[in-house]
Amino acid sequence: MEDKLIENRQSVGQKYLVTGAGGYLGSEVVKTLLAAGQSVRAMVRDRSAAQALRGLDVEIVEGDLRDMPSLKRAAAGIKGVHHIASIFRQANQTEEYFYDVNAEGTRRLLEASIEAGVSRFIHCSTGGVLGHIANPPGNENSPHNPGDMYQRSKLEGEKIALEYFQAERIKGLVIRPAMIYGPGDTRNLKLFRMIAKRRFFYVGKGRASVHFVDVRDLAKAFLLAMEKEHLNGGIYHIAGSRAAPLKEMVEIICRELGVPRPWLHLPVKPMQVLGSVCEAVCVPLKIQPPIFRRRVDFFTKDRNFDCSKAVKELGYAPAKSFEEEIKETIGWYRQQGWI
Repeated sequence: MEDKLIENRQSVGQKYLVTGAGGYLGSEVVKTLLAAGQSVRAMVRDRSAAQALRGLDVEIVEGDLRDMPSLKRAAAGIKGVHHIASIFRQANQTEEYFYDVNAEGTRRLLEASIEAGVSRFIHCSTGGVLGHIANPPGNENSPHNPGDMYQRSKLEGEKIALEYFQAERIKGLVIRPAMIYGPGDTRNLKLFRMIAKRRFFYVGKGRASVHFVDVRDLAKAFLLAMEKEHLNGGIYHIAGSRAAPLKEMVEIICRELGVPRPWLHLPVKPMQVLGSVCEAVCVPLKIQPPIFRRRVDFFTKDRNFDCSKAVKELGYAPAKSFEEEIKETIGWYRQQGWI
């Protein structure tokens, strides 16, 4: 097949829309649906963002969560929607912008989907809506505790989706992913590189729990959620086989890379203050801060999720162990020549 974007001419009505299809998770969901024999319409903000879809037999459409006409075009003739698109953490954007895209953008897409006769809508939220989990593991009944504007806006988007589902204006489910990684991931590359170059250090004691999910497992969870048509209005946490203390994760990476374990531990409070000051100074000037408060929070917030509901009701199961996932991720980084 030629290395170009190909429009799928299969009949509408049995086609599935994936928003944010050019992103890491969105493109993996597209691939998973195609592997299951489904017809896919891939929505991207502009075609330059569709490089991850090259060579795939999909229909590419441009759409913006702030532009209702584009969403109506994207939803026309669609059977089900996998709503992945969102604005992630960008230091040069306001809280109002995050809310407009991640919350009100979800409402617009739901309205466009209802008008188009879409039968099912799977909404991607984030485990981050729980923030620091005081009594881990967190589940669907744990209190909300979002820690930044991204998490706050995603929580509002999730609430909007649940309102529509529970009112049965459209049927669907909410998926809350843990931190996403795996082959193809670049978001966590800096962490792996710092360890590989022996430059990694802890903020605090490294005892906070981290819980990742392999992007391939997560994509399959979206497929399962769409298929379970009898389920409506529920929330499902999707994460890997286990959570682990950050220190344990780092030591597993060290063993795989063949490097010594890091020994430096910096105090938490001064680093939190430094991160907050950097953001306060840089954000108004639209400068990317050298350190974010949320990056410091990575070392201190417990992230540990109970996926038993997804296992029981969706049939979800991680394909590999935590150690195997790390090994494959490192293997992919090595193939790229990045570590």
